Amino acid sequence: MPITVFRRVGAYFEEYLSQMSRVNKSFSDLSFARSSSDGSFGTDEGLFEQPEQLASSKTVVEKIVRRISLQMRDQQQAWQESPEGRRMLEFRSNLPAYKEKEAILSAISKNQVIIISGETGCGKTTQIPQFILESEIESVHGAACNIICTQPRRISAMSVSERVAFERGEKLGESVGYRVRLEGMKGRDTHLLFCTTGILLRRLLADRNLKGVTHVIVDEIHERGMNEDFLLIILKDLLPHRPKLKLILMSATLDAELFSLYFNGAPIVNIPGLTHPVRTLFLENILEMTGYRLTPCNQVDDYGQERSWKMNKQAPRKRKSQIASAVEDAIRSADFKDYSLQTQESLSCWNPDCFGFNLIEYILCNICENERPGAVLVFMTGWDDISSLKEKLQAHAVLGDSKRVLLLACHGSMASSEQKLIFEEPEYGVRKIVLATNIAETSITINDVVFVLDCGKAKETSYDALNNTPCLLPTWISKASARQRRGRAGRVQPGECYHLYPRCVYDAFAEYQLPEILRTPLQSLCLQIKSLRLGSISDFLSRALQSPEILAVQNAVEYLKIIGALDENENLTILGRYLTMLPMEPKLGKMLILGAIFNCLDPILTVVAGLSVRDPFLTPLDKKDLAEAAKSQFSGAYSDHLALVRAYEGWKDAEVDLGGYDYCWKNFLSFQSMKAIDALRREFIGLLTDIGLVDSNTTSYNTWSYDVNLIRGIICYGLYPGICSVVHNEKSFALKTMEDGQVLLYLNSVNARETQIPYPWLVFNEKIKVNSVFLRDSTAVSDSMVLLFGGNLSKGDADNHLKMLGGYLEFFMEPTVVDMYQSIRRELDDFIQSKLLSPRMSIHSYHNLLSAVRLLISNDTCEGRFVFGRQVLKSSKTSVVASHPASLVSRTDSGPGGDNSKSQLQTLLTRAGYAPPVYKTKQLKNNQFRATVEFNGMQIMGQPCNNKKSAEKDAAAEALQWLMGKQSGCEYVNHMSMLLKKSKKDHN
Repeated sequence: MPITVFRRVGAYFEEYLSQMSRVNKSFSDLSFARSSSDGSFGTDEGLFEQPEQLASSKTVVEKIVRRISLQMRDQQQAWQESPEGRRMLEFRSNLPAYKEKEAILSAISKNQVIIISGETGCGKTTQIPQFILESEIESVHGAACNIICTQPRRISAMSVSERVAFERGEKLGESVGYRVRLEGMKGRDTHLLFCTTGILLRRLLADRNLKGVTHVIVDEIHERGMNEDFLLIILKDLLPHRPKLKLILMSATLDAELFSLYFNGAPIVNIPGLTHPVRTLFLENILEMTGYRLTPCNQVDDYGQERSWKMNKQAPRKRKSQIASAVEDAIRSADFKDYSLQTQESLSCWNPDCFGFNLIEYILCNICENERPGAVLVFMTGWDDISSLKEKLQAHAVLGDSKRVLLLACHGSMASSEQKLIFEEPEYGVRKIVLATNIAETSITINDVVFVLDCGKAKETSYDALNNTPCLLPTWISKASARQRRGRAGRVQPGECYHLYPRCVYDAFAEYQLPEILRTPLQSLCLQIKSLRLGSISDFLSRALQSPEILAVQNAVEYLKIIGALDENENLTILGRYLTMLPMEPKLGKMLILGAIFNCLDPILTVVAGLSVRDPFLTPLDKKDLAEAAKSQFSGAYSDHLALVRAYEGWKDAEVDLGGYDYCWKNFLSFQSMKAIDALRREFIGLLTDIGLVDSNTTSYNTWSYDVNLIRGIICYGLYPGICSVVHNEKSFALKTMEDGQVLLYLNSVNARETQIPYPWLVFNEKIKVNSVFLRDSTAVSDSMVLLFGGNLSKGDADNHLKMLGGYLEFFMEPTVVDMYQSIRRELDDFIQSKLLSPRMSIHSYHNLLSAVRLLISNDTCEGRFVFGRQVLKSSKTSVVASHPASLVSRTDSGPGGDNSKSQLQTLLTRAGYAPPVYKTKQLKNNQFRATVEFNGMQIMGQPCNNKKSAEKDAAAEALQWLMGKQSGCEYVNHMSMLLKKSKKDHN
């Protein structure tokens, strides 16, 4: 550190300490005041429980409730007797669920929990909530009735609520409403609310007993999402305390006995489906019927990993994927002798890893030209393959003709207005084709679908608890999902389902999908458990329908401790309490909180919102180079997050003149993602206002929004411990994490296009294992940013040594600089703690401290380089370490690589992941030789020797001595060798 910077930082810090000392003498308890007027938390009860509303007279309230109930009964009877009401009742009475109405209502009245298993098309989702509401209204209990029906996805909550309101002859928001993230329509008289599962969990934060709620319906429970499994544990614990609360579990395809057993033998009601017959065709039937030939060439999809291999000159050797391995035995043992030789040859070429875009295009074209009217639903795995297939189809003469075909996409991250288009019937003579993810299996119903194409795959997150790494991979669906997809084709008339895989593969599918709680990281779930005061995390999760691995729970708890959300006793910290009130990942909530505290809220709002939606940067297949060039104009700061901020600010400026759409078109940005970011920013400001961290004057919270280094520090604060080291080579760099060794960047990262990154560290939003481990959304940060905004600091083995993450991150500096960093870090942590305890506290008295912090992070030139715990100072010339007369390490002791010091040095370096050393030897005037060994950008010189070979050995011995410090002897060399051997796999 330059001495001038050190002195300036010291002056700021001394002035801060002096000022705080004067303040504390007058106001000793100022920093930790807990007055109710400043928006602080107070007790747990004040935070989580809503105050009991006092009624002036119980009798008066009962009279009012009865009068409202009578009005509701009269209105319902009037609707049912009206011509429109009679027609609607006639339509509803034809649904299978209606025939079971009395049995369902009887089971609900006699039991606290019932399980309803209904086939696709039976009407359970729309009818059963209505049965309950109508029954309560008829018995003059309507005003007290409060039904919450959860859906796994926002699109289903919105579409079902609209349908139910229509069937009741009402406008949405009267007796029927919905609530999803960012949107909602709910009035004072709403008695049936459709919402996402997450919304109900948020309500439980403030209302643990669900006061006033009479019925909870959990729909699509078979999907076994994490929120649904978590909700079931809470509801199971709540039911004994709320004996009048009714719980109804519903699903289309359900392992009903498992749920019945979990709820102590709860009764099961089965509803038969009302679906027309569906003709089922597997791949062998499709090939036989159409005569289509599969070859190794016509199955390669211009998408994803295949696309990367084709574009990369040094194509990596393709490994056998999990998709292919999962069905290998089934295909090998299958018998296709009843099919033609051509079909058998095609099946022998079938590639399980491909979606078969060409085959899909062929089938769709055949349907459009030869089959009866009806919409087509194509199941794909995610947005990338949907958009790639859509582009391919739009280029087709028939399928791309908008007068003949309406081509739509359906994905969970789409805007609500776009999602609604899939339900509308097209003009006469136009064929609707919807490309969808598994969202269309059960959550939504597109009534006019007659044809279904099923790729047999879905993108699923699995979790490697050992390496603490989530893996996002396409996997085979379950038999239950395949049946659901097939059932979508028979809603309005007989349909056809084209399974794009052989029957033998279907037979090998698992019966049901693995629950999400067993295959994803558990950090957010663990935080919710603590926020609801549900006791020990591991004890609570042991009560789940299927408990997650102990190691996965331990990893989640350890992570929450590292980021400061839990203390060592697993209790919520003050930071943890704030995080529970922000409906986002803990790391994003942490970033948002610090952005508000450090008065650079605006860019951090954009970063957090951007990481919460689909990536706004688009890369069309045929315009990849143009898209990358467009994105590069937002880069230049070695940060995907800052590139996102620049892109959003440009869009916002363009929107002033109504040019936002054109701006997105020119810069290959998703207009929908930009709109979603904008909406989320507003929601986040509202949340921060609600919890007291900001007020209506948002200008004051953007005083330092221009300070790019401070923004980097706050991003580091949020994403830590997601950090990797940047290992610099001569012409490029490599990245390494503690758990994985070498990792890679996603191709769409701005940092992936850099040849050098002049920072020692990258913090990243997530790492995902596909074939290798990839980092997504990264920002380069300096040592000072990590020291001040990372995790806990601990002293190393010497006065000049600091460690983080148990020694994975090491820092060496002058002892006085070590003391300064530690002191500033302590005061910085105290400032953040004080601000969280008293959100309205002025930061004026901390100005000098914050000035010291900003000066440090802006003047860190990232020149420190480290090898084996020893610092190498970077200079304009390659550093040369001269030899010392006194040998600290024996030059004859054996060690790794044998007695030869050259072998020992090479062994240590290669085990640590470095290139082998290079020797340069010069002959001196006295006919002696002196060698210099070069590795990792350093040069170390040995002593003069009588021959070249001895000189090289002496230089190697000097390097070993320097690397290992003052330790000496065979025992230490062997010990160091063993330590490196343990991490060998991390470096390979």
